[in-house]
Amino acid sequence: MKVTACLIFEKGLWIAREIYVKSSRKWNWPVSAGNQTTLQLTDVYTRAVFMDENFESLKVMVIDDSKTIRRTAETLLKKVGCNVITAVDGFDALAKIADNHPDIIFVDIMMPRLDGYQTCALIKNNSAFRSTPVIMLSSKDGLFDKAKGRIVGSDQYLTKPFSKEELLGAIRAHVPQSETKVAGSAGA
Repeated sequence: MKVTACLIFEKGLWIAREIYVKSSRKWNWPVSAGNQTTLQLTDVYTRAVFMDENFESLKVMVIDDSKTIRRTAETLLKKVGCNVITAVDGFDALAKIADNHPDIIFVDIMMPRLDGYQTCALIKNNSAFRSTPVIMLSSKDGLFDKAKGRIVGSDQYLTKPFSKEELLGAIRAHVPQSETKVAGSAGA
């Protein structure tokens, strides 16, 4: 996997360079930095970030009754180029899904009027949207809640609070690479 690794010092970001990451937690990183030709990177001093990732025009729907969650997810996803559609509950979402045909849907479980389980079941029972990945979002992380999500057809379950990496990881896992249009992937 090609990522941009950042070497962090006390005074901030020092150098960034693309490297190929394997499952190892240590990498030798060839650089020209003074008289050093190789830096050994470890988890203590580095963090791998996906700086070059860009999901151009990917349609992502976020359904949550919390304005804070909707705005947070929208901000994180727009930074990587996603076209974000938001909905406040299941009824609002169903109308917007028909109009926008999102590539992936993130849905909160506990919402008024039509909850996330019911919304997911309706999406998955519609032949036009059956293949659209639905990721459940909830502060509940019990085995029963996750199993119920699978029963109604969800593709993954994320527990709140979620991170940018978790949102993007769900997109990478469930949206085919050709649909995500990740910048720079054509040459990789």
